[in-house]
Amino acid sequence: MQQQALLYRAGLAGPLEAELMALLAPFALGETDTAQGWYLTLQDGALVLRNADLPKQGDILVDFASGAATHRRKFGGGKAEGIAKAVGLNKKPGLSVIDATAGLGRDAFVLASLGAQLTLVERNPLVAALLADGLRRGARDPQTADWLPQRMQLVHLPALEALHSLPAPDVVFLDPMFPPREKSALVKKEMRAFHDVVGADDDADALLAPALALAKHRVVVKRPGYAGYLAGQKPTTSIEGKNNRFDVYVNAGF
Repeated sequence: MQQQALLYRAGLAGPLEAELMALLAPFALGETDTAQGWYLTLQDGALVLRNADLPKQGDILVDFASGAATHRRKFGGGKAEGIAKAVGLNKKPGLSVIDATAGLGRDAFVLASLGAQLTLVERNPLVAALLADGLRRGARDPQTADWLPQRMQLVHLPALEALHSLPAPDVVFLDPMFPPREKSALVKKEMRAFHDVVGADDDADALLAPALALAKHRVVVKRPGYAGYLAGQKPTTSIEGKNNRFDVYVNAGF
């Protein structure tokens, strides 16, 4: 069952409060006076999602300058990485990409770090708030400040609405949430939070047709290796990774 996450206003008290409240205003988040269940608060200058009932869960945040993000940007394989080849950055630099299911923005960040122009679409206000804060901090971090603000833009809209209203990009990237195939009782903390707070992408199959109608060159769908094709439609080609697969639907060459 989907759970509501609220903004713990008292947790924002301090020098960043006014700036953060202005940043979060477009997302119309509900507020709470008590830190319970899933809630948003401030930790070390970053907006985080936390569960008061799961102290071992750890905070969830968007951090484009974290050690993991930096390591992948520097040593992840660059334009030879699977996602880069699927999108086509190994063939043409500077492609415009709509990530219609942005989530925590990790794939979008990789593509932007390789020179693509990203529009991150996120319908859930909670996740959009985390993304907005990650972009705020990324724009000020010395590792990313010189390129991130120009290459990553956030749009808070349902994916279907965005695919019918945004200008046509070179590529549409889709990574709809897929039910995890659990190997143990413990699920990755981000996956648990997303299923608890965001819910499932029940309309995922409906995204493929408008994505194909909008993209100038191709649509790329990221899927777990065990998952079937989105909307049951066979892609032009697929690029296999260790755990994931990129299904590529080609409209036109570069």
